[in-house]
Amino acid sequence: MSAIAAGPRKQKLWRLFLMPVLVLVAAIAWSAFWFYAASKVDESVDAWRAREAQSGRLYDCARRSVAGFPFRFEVRCSGASVALASQTAGGPQAPVTARLGDILVVAQVYDPKLLIAEFTAPASISGGGVQPLTVTWSKARSSIVGLPAVPQRAAIVFDDPAIDRTDASAQTPLARAKHVELHARLADGAAQENPVIETVLQIAGGSLHDLHPLLAEPFDADIRTLLSGLKDFSPKPWPQRFREIQAAGGHVEIAQSRIAQGDLIAVATGTLRLNAGGRIDGELQMTVAGLEKVIPALGIDKMLEQGVPQATLDRVAPGLRTQDINSLMGALNRAVPGLGNVVKQNANVGVAAGINALGREAVLEGRKARAFPLRFVDGAVFLGPLKVGQVPPLF
Repeated sequence: MSAIAAGPRKQKLWRLFLMPVLVLVAAIAWSAFWFYAASKVDESVDAWRAREAQSGRLYDCARRSVAGFPFRFEVRCSGASVALASQTAGGPQAPVTARLGDILVVAQVYDPKLLIAEFTAPASISGGGVQPLTVTWSKARSSIVGLPAVPQRAAIVFDDPAIDRTDASAQTPLARAKHVELHARLADGAAQENPVIETVLQIAGGSLHDLHPLLAEPFDADIRTLLSGLKDFSPKPWPQRFREIQAAGGHVEIAQSRIAQGDLIAVATGTLRLNAGGRIDGELQMTVAGLEKVIPALGIDKMLEQGVPQATLDRVAPGLRTQDINSLMGALNRAVPGLGNVVKQNANVGVAAGINALGREAVLEGRKARAFPLRFVDGAVFLGPLKVGQVPPLF
């Protein structure tokens, strides 16, 4: 009887070892898969670098390592740099080179097409005929869905970004913000045939210190656009891509735009295109509350108080001559002493009234506002008859 009972006990003992053996085999197989996939990271990165190089974007990494076993891949790049060549109009130029510290890219094994990256500040930008820049931030991260094929969605987020112009003795602030987000996705079409790209840019507490006094005050912005006219996502420099968009009749539709700065609120929608010379044409329908705040910032009143240089007149009112204004003010003073000075001192009131007459009354977020067009003509930006800016050609 004892011999008969021994058989079942041995069979049950074997079953006790079966599960640990299966787990061990699975662990060995998983480890082999992870290390094999990790060994392919360098190949994938090098293939991506070669593809980007065709677009004039040259990426490099002083030290690269792979970690994250067992459930994700962590690729760390130390001493990262990118050189941008042939990315602007105007012919061959020295490449712009950006250098930063560490980049950490993370992908989960179960979702390898989602890449999440973190960037370590600071970054330095030099070359391209511009003065060196230093870029800092408290936190920077990005995500891309769709790699290694064509991305379907991408986003990049910065907290407390700051850009400074640097020289041997000091740093000059150029741009500041509390928070910046840029999102992009494939909204329509196919990646290899007539894609339509939707982008959303959000800026909180932003300021630009070297473009115009109006932009030096903190502002918030929320802008959504749709870009059409792309042929595909094949690698190529931006001037070439802009030229293809123009040839295909592509355009940028400003589907939503809101900018707030103190008492000033502006919303705009419209369409912008590129002409054969690579300059912007189009029109935006704007509604602005607090327009009177813009007039002193544009400096139109000061122009008349202090005498108007011809270069300034050419910028804000093409065709008007400075001697015409000076002759008018002199004639007014000869006719009625002091009258010319009164006209100058009240110039901002007259200009504001003139701009108000351009559009129509409107209500924006419960406030009185004016609605009027903002025109782009061969790169020049016009607020009514006043030229307020100039956009350089894109190819």
